[in-house]
Amino acid sequence: MARKLNRGARSGIGLGLFTQGGFVVDGGRKDEGDPPLVISRIEFPAQWRVILVMDKTYKGLHGEQEKRAFAALPKFPEARAAHLCQLALMQAMPSLVEQDLPGFGAAIHAIQQTVGDHFAPAQGGRFASHHVASALAWLARNGAEGIGQSSWGPTGFALIDSEIQARSLARAAYNEFGTEGLEFMVCSGRNRGAEIRTEAYRAQAHS
Repeated sequence: MARKLNRGARSGIGLGLFTQGGFVVDGGRKDEGDPPLVISRIEFPAQWRVILVMDKTYKGLHGEQEKRAFAALPKFPEARAAHLCQLALMQAMPSLVEQDLPGFGAAIHAIQQTVGDHFAPAQGGRFASHHVASALAWLARNGAEGIGQSSWGPTGFALIDSEIQARSLARAAYNEFGTEGLEFMVCSGRNRGAEIRTEAYRAQAHS
C-alpha cells in the first residue's frame, strides 16, 4: 500500500506507527527501494503525557516546497548522523524502557536540536514558528522534557511525566501565549495501531 500511495519515501516511522503504535525506530532510508523497515518498537509509558504546541497561523513545508527544500539542503554529515544514532540507541531507547523521563527527554532534545539546526536554512531557524519556539523554551524552563518539533512543524512538543502536571502546565502556557495564536493540547501515547471502522446507516422511511 505504501508503494502504491507513494508513502514512506523518507522514513518508515509513519508507517510503523500506523500499524503498531508505540515508540518506533526505523533502519534508515536506502537510496531506493521500499520504505525503511521498523527495527525497534517500545511501549510508550502510559502515565507520560505530550503537550502539543500548535501555531494555526503557519503551515510547515509540504508537497513540492518540501521536495525543493530537501534538494537545497546540504548532505547530513556522517559524523553527526552517527552521534544521533548513539543518542537513540544508547540513551533514548534504554531510558524509555526504564521509564526515565529526564534521560529520554535529554536524548530527544539533543536529537531535535541537531536536526533543527540542519533544517534551519529552509525553515528560518531551529523551529519553524518563532511563537512555538518561545512557548517551548518557556515549557522547558518550567519542567518539561524532550523539547522538539514534529517534522517541518510548526507543531512543537514537550514531555511531562503525569496527566495532572501536563494539564496544569498547558493551562499556564496558554495563559502566557494564547494571545499569540497558539493552542496547547495534552495527549497520551498510543500503543496500538490505527483503527479503520466502517458504519452503515439506513435511512428510515417517513410517511
